[in-house]
Amino acid sequence: MTKNIRQKLQGIQSSLKAPKGQTNKFGGYKYRSAEDILEAVKPLLNEWQCVLTVQDEVVEIGGRVYVKATARISDTEHDNSVETTAFAREAEVKKGMDEAQITGSASSYARKYALNGLLCIDDTKDPDATNDHGKSQPKAVAKSKTPTKAVQKTDAFDGLM
Repeated sequence: MTKNIRQKLQGIQSSLKAPKGQTNKFGGYKYRSAEDILEAVKPLLNEWQCVLTVQDEVVEIGGRVYVKATARISDTEHDNSVETTAFAREAEVKKGMDEAQITGSASSYARKYALNGLLCIDDTKDPDATNDHGKSQPKAVAKSKTPTKAVQKTDAFDGLM
């Protein structure tokens, strides 16, 4: 029996192991990049006869510029696909970055979260998911150690406009 795209996607999602292969030297935490996810998923795409594409579009929403990333998995046996989108807002100014680097950073961020949504990768332990941006009270730390807080690169949101 031939599997449809949703069954194939389910097989890919349940088999995918995308380790956090990067380390943030400033914050001391591990994370996965979009490239880590793509490297991990490629053998599964071949096995399930699917193709994954990621596409960016620059959009203006409420006077702000966002990068909209769309991750689409297509079945090579049938003419159908499933996709998700994620948005990342470009910072107006980012110290030490030119405009192309700011857009590239927003693109990487949006692509990572579009892939996370499509492939059901849970990033709840990542600093991006747990950073409260200084809204909670600092926790007491033994032996006067100061906890390091991760800095979120962009303001991203998943969902529809």
